[in-house]
Amino acid sequence: MKTIKKLMLLAFFLITTNTLMAQTDTIRIHTSSLCDMCKKTIEHDLSFEKGVKSVHLDIDAKLVTVTYTVSKTTPDKIRIALTKIGYDADSLKADPKAFDKLPDCCKAPEGHH
Repeated sequence: MKTIKKLMLLAFFLITTNTLMAQTDTIRIHTSSLCDMCKKTIEHDLSFEKGVKSVHLDIDAKLVTVTYTVSKTTPDKIRIALTKIGYDADSLKADPKAFDKLPDCCKAPEGHH
């Protein structure tokens, strides 16, 4: 019984140590978001990207704040993922096919995309 407790304690220690050592960083990306549907879409879809820990979109500022695990992804990969959802990401333009699939309320007026 003591052996099982020791093994469980060791496993817990290793898992905790590994989690604490996973370095995270935060980036802020300017985007072409317009409405609450954009917020829902971006926060939902980006949260499934490998290494992404949290996503928050400030609609008024058009700013996506993403916390991610450094060893699993990069800011460029996150920006590219955002363009594949259909939104601009800093200087990267939205993927045209993904943009066309967005609801009308999420599309910028002509000339702004």
